[in-house]
Amino acid sequence: MVFLDPVPADLGRYYPPDYWETEPDYAAFGAAERYKIDIVSRAAPAGRLLEIGPGNGGFSWLAVDAGYEVEVVERSPEVCRTLRSGLGVRAIQGDASPATLRGLGPYDAVAMWHVIEHVTDPRGLLEAAAATVMPGGAVVVATPNPRSLQFRLLGGRWPHLDAPRHVALIPPATLVGWAGVAGLRAVELTFTDDGSLGWNQFGWSEWLVRLAPDRVRREPGRLPARLLRRAGRELARLLAPVERRDRRGATYTAVFRRPATD
Repeated sequence: MVFLDPVPADLGRYYPPDYWETEPDYAAFGAAERYKIDIVSRAAPAGRLLEIGPGNGGFSWLAVDAGYEVEVVERSPEVCRTLRSGLGVRAIQGDASPATLRGLGPYDAVAMWHVIEHVTDPRGLLEAAAATVMPGGAVVVATPNPRSLQFRLLGGRWPHLDAPRHVALIPPATLVGWAGVAGLRAVELTFTDDGSLGWNQFGWSEWLVRLAPDRVRREPGRLPARLLRRAGRELARLLAPVERRDRRGATYTAVFRRPATD
């Protein structure tokens, strides 16, 4: 693992108010996250679904539209209110911790899209999520890959480090091992879903932008920053065959299932 030590006592201060979208365009966000529903529905076609850390709400909107009974766990009270009023889902205010999940469920599916790297007890969170899933249910986790080509080449300049918000980066084999101890079986491990490929592109583009002077970074919509991001997209295209090989993508998505005869 790659982990932060020491962890700041108050991680909350590293999440500014604009970190969350409180006036979301669910349809627009959902259009970019359609692949998530495809992943979840292969493992759990219907039923009760818990999303931990719903962010802009795009996936929750898609899940409601697909017929799931959706609940979310979210630390931001503003986002909770927005999701309750905008989507009609049950929003539980709390951090992504075993204590918050205790007593919830049972669920047919639990989804954590780039959440587990933000918490101080990632293994405990995975175990708690596993405990809420009924036999035959699924847990889906997407997270950065510390075995990636990008981290190997960029080191401390890798955008997906994102310290101190990212507390722990978990190798795929480690996550699969934790899940096995928690009673889950890996049924899918992908580095080439649409989300993972998009995060590959993000990593290269943001790395180039962050090499530029401060004035360029402060004006993301101006021509210099746009050209750097375009160069990053081209770099991602050229390196795609390497990143797709030997599990070297910047992020990955793992799908686990609790055996039906648990």
